[in-house]
Amino acid sequence: MSHNKPRIVFTDLDGSLLDHHDYSFNEAKPVLDDLCQQGIPVIPTSSKTRSEIEALRQQLESQDPFIVENGAAVFIPENYFASAPVGTVCREGYWIKEFSSPRGHWLTLLAALESRFGGEFDSFYRLGPEVIASMTGLSLVAAKRANERDYSEPVQWLGSDPRKAEFISALRAQGANPLQGGRFLTVAGDCDKARALIWLRTVYEQALGTVQDIAIGDSGNDVAMLEASRCALVIKSPVHDFPRLERQANVSYSTGFGPAGWAEGVQQWLESTSAAKPLN
Repeated sequence: MSHNKPRIVFTDLDGSLLDHHDYSFNEAKPVLDDLCQQGIPVIPTSSKTRSEIEALRQQLESQDPFIVENGAAVFIPENYFASAPVGTVCREGYWIKEFSSPRGHWLTLLAALESRFGGEFDSFYRLGPEVIASMTGLSLVAAKRANERDYSEPVQWLGSDPRKAEFISALRAQGANPLQGGRFLTVAGDCDKARALIWLRTVYEQALGTVQDIAIGDSGNDVAMLEASRCALVIKSPVHDFPRLERQANVSYSTGFGPAGWAEGVQQWLESTSAAKPLN
């Protein structure tokens, strides 16, 4: 492994950097501070919305880019790089690379499936913030942010596993790319965290040369990203097994849960790449 490359951290949030139950990142705070001091960007790469991640970035005091809604779009603060990356649109202070159709497209598709699967699923749009809050343990304010979606729609499946397989097949037949997360099935376009990671890593490399990256995640919707990164850290979950990866090289598995495991694995990665260059 080269020790002379700038480093980047791409991280899932719920169940990885954030505790599965209370969404705290306190156990990871010392390592986050170390990353900040070393000039290593931490890129949230999550099923969460822009609104949710912006709130978290304020807590983290982060000015780095972020990836929303399971890779549906990449948000780069304006002037973060010397020029806007090719293929981005400039809107509300960001250069945005979009990989998915808008939320309204997926709501229309789900409405069309009601005749076949009525009563077997619910969506965030239909449930509303109060029910989302009760289902997830989020505050009402946080639940409202979770429902401010731009590119995707989370679905709670209520039916049997065989019917779920039929539902997913029906979505795919209409151009959706459903991804199962820790709690919800997210319906969006032909996008995932890996495509967004690779695109953003390429943008960094056009500016800085080859980088050393690590992707961190705990569930099935992180697998593509964990396979695409140069190093991978899989976080132990209190509610499900490790997701299965094809890769064996440059991958580690935490012994701690959530942010404790995150801190453990990132610290080991920092030590193994300790001669790498900061980005600033």
